[in-house]
Amino acid sequence: MRLLVCAVVGGLFLSSWAASEVLAQKLKVPIDMKWSGSVDDEKLMKDAPEVITSAKTLEKIWQTWKAKGDVPKVDFGKFLVVGVYSRGSKLNMGGATLDEKGNLTVLGFGTRDLQPGFRYVLGTVSKDGVKTVNGKALPKE
Repeated sequence: MRLLVCAVVGGLFLSSWAASEVLAQKLKVPIDMKWSGSVDDEKLMKDAPEVITSAKTLEKIWQTWKAKGDVPKVDFGKFLVVGVYSRGSKLNMGGATLDEKGNLTVLGFGTRDLQPGFRYVLGTVSKDGVKTVNGKALPKE
């Protein structure tokens, strides 16, 4: 009888632990569109935003960085633009996840060889449920 009680208690413990693990999992968020490039002036990297919430800010950054091509058209009512940056010669956006508190974590990966200037990758993600990005509040504009 003790063995049966121990098995039931152990089973309940394991199932409650597994349920909390499922609730704590992060939701993978697709990155819809991406733009990447290089900026010659590495001093501009210190002001590079982790998240862009308006067309006005995206246009300002695009012009400041002298990015090639037209400023991307983004529906900021539905999407945010997130960015990753590096002084390495190659950079990719590794993905984005959203936790239960609304924090979007955006990861980048690249090479460790330092080069002049910096590289960037910008991408659009749905703004549904996003309250913070990499632990920082969304900018007003």
